[in-house]
Amino acid sequence: MINLIRIELFKIFKKVRSYIGFIAIAVLVPVIQIALYLEGENILNFLTQNLRQSFFFVGNFLNGYLIAFIVLGSLMIHIPFLITLVTGDLLAGEATSGTYRMLLTRPVSRTKILTAKFIAGQIYTHSLVLWLAAISMGLGVIIFGVGELIVITDNITIFAKDDILWRFALAYGFGALSMSVVASLSFLFSSLVENSIGPIISTMAIIIVFIIISSINVNFFESIKPYLFTNYMQHWRYFFDDPLDSAEIIKSGIILLGHVVVFFTATLIIFRKKDILS
Repeated sequence: MINLIRIELFKIFKKVRSYIGFIAIAVLVPVIQIALYLEGENILNFLTQNLRQSFFFVGNFLNGYLIAFIVLGSLMIHIPFLITLVTGDLLAGEATSGTYRMLLTRPVSRTKILTAKFIAGQIYTHSLVLWLAAISMGLGVIIFGVGELIVITDNITIFAKDDILWRFALAYGFGALSMSVVASLSFLFSSLVENSIGPIISTMAIIIVFIIISSINVNFFESIKPYLFTNYMQHWRYFFDDPLDSAEIIKSGIILLGHVVVFFTATLIIFRKKDILS
């Protein structure tokens, strides 16, 4: 199995498209950070102007932690497209190149072949999230330094410097789980078609539709929302609540993991019945 995974990773990273996501993050994150370096202080002052009338703020609030928090929120909704560029091609690419018959006549079971491809796709997905963490957090700390983290939602919460890193580690981990659902969905679509464009478009279309449904406050959609995985993808933000809502985080994680299992199982059923003679 390890050798199969190594082969699949080699096949992934020998393609130019596999580096588009890493390059995009390496370009976009510094651009966002430069913009925040130039205008961030004004934005922060605007968001806290009412508080400044009653409280005196001391410290470096425009720091690498705040920048990483902003970047994580802004790019998590764009990363799915970068992931589907690769995971949507894992099976469809074999059909496009005409290597399905050669692949499936090897003395290795279809289950092992599919599992190796799936794991390789998940490794790529998690690598992309790790790259986002390294660029946004590392570069942010270098440019802006460190300090307390101020999180502005319905409430304003300020976290001490020694209470931040573990929250980011778990938030990025939860974000990686969210992106695993996206990778699993595009992997499923990849087993149904012979061109990688289809899985990319289908996956992004579903994500967009689900996000729109989740944002519409209509009674008809309220009963549907709990079953939409997009409804839980942004729950990494719960790690920056005080107190921490552990029950809701665990529930969200189980639902996302359940989607991964369902999508993989469906892909396995389709792949094992795939006709390679036609």
